Amino acid sequence: MGTVPFGSFVKNEPNGTVPNGPIGESWEVSAVESSPSVVSNGAWAGRTLPEVVASAPDDILGKAVAKRYGGLMPLLVKFIDARKDLSIQVHPNDEMAQREHGKFGKTEMWYIIDAEPGACIYSGFSKTLTPDEYKRMVADGTITDALARHEAHPGDVFYIPAGRVHAICGGILLAEIQQSSDVTYRIFDYNRPGLDGRPRELHTELAAKALSYKVENRYRTAYSVKANHANRVVETAYFSARVTEIGQRFHRDLKKYDSFIITMCLKGDCRIKIRQTGDGIVLREGFSCLIPAAIADYDIEPLNGSSRVLDAFIDNQKRGVIRRWLWQTFRKTEK
Repeated sequence: MGTVPFGSFVKNEPNGTVPNGPIGESWEVSAVESSPSVVSNGAWAGRTLPEVVASAPDDILGKAVAKRYGGLMPLLVKFIDARKDLSIQVHPNDEMAQREHGKFGKTEMWYIIDAEPGACIYSGFSKTLTPDEYKRMVADGTITDALARHEAHPGDVFYIPAGRVHAICGGILLAEIQQSSDVTYRIFDYNRPGLDGRPRELHTELAAKALSYKVENRYRTAYSVKANHANRVVETAYFSARVTEIGQRFHRDLKKYDSFIITMCLKGDCRIKIRQTGDGIVLREGFSCLIPAAIADYDIEPLNGSSRVLDAFIDNQKRGVIRRWLWQTFRKTEK
């Protein structure tokens, strides 16, 4: 498919400007209706990601992905720079999100890029609660006493399935991979006022229905890192993630997955060159790009000694029960 242009997708404001004031989140590759990414280079420059996907869903997403998700981009990736503690939240699963909002659910993962000494995240409960106990602790402001607190370090990974209570605390920079959804239930926000001076809206009842109250033995994701190797970090029914420490030119032929590839440059600039077309881009530290499924055979090379990238894609080689259920769920909603 040599006619498929190669583009770098970045988050732009509708008017092409960056908003004034602090920016806590950068939606790097997004097809969410309220905040779509805009192509920054190539034949599709200036067009939104949803427009491009709609024009060539099989080539961009991959045939299997386009079929399973009805031609919709299923993932969203972000950089989040938390200078202050963010609100305690939970996200609904696919079934609840479809029922309540007609949208995807929201399972996600975090890769900690940097963290100040002592910075932490909340992930999961530290003790078992009933829904009534949860509501009482939200009302009296003691809900953090029931949360599992984890000191964060660069390189840490936390998988946050839908239903797991979580929060990012101040002093953390991270990359997030998630289902393409903007559905969030705010549980507690430390009684802070919003921009209008009023208390921010909480979604206590919806969150109570979405929450998993099960206490897990481990919330931090264990993985190993080998240089010049695509290290497996997370494998889920919703996305796969790899971290690669690149010290030399590295070839990646990912066409076997029949999926788009999103690459986030976490450290050190690198160059990506598509073997089929000869097109290429320089991917700077802190930037991201989307490689269409049809041309997902490329070389990636560090420009200043070494580079670290985080990749997200859909692994269509796996045919587990969960994936079949997910596919059937979204097929049912297409009518």
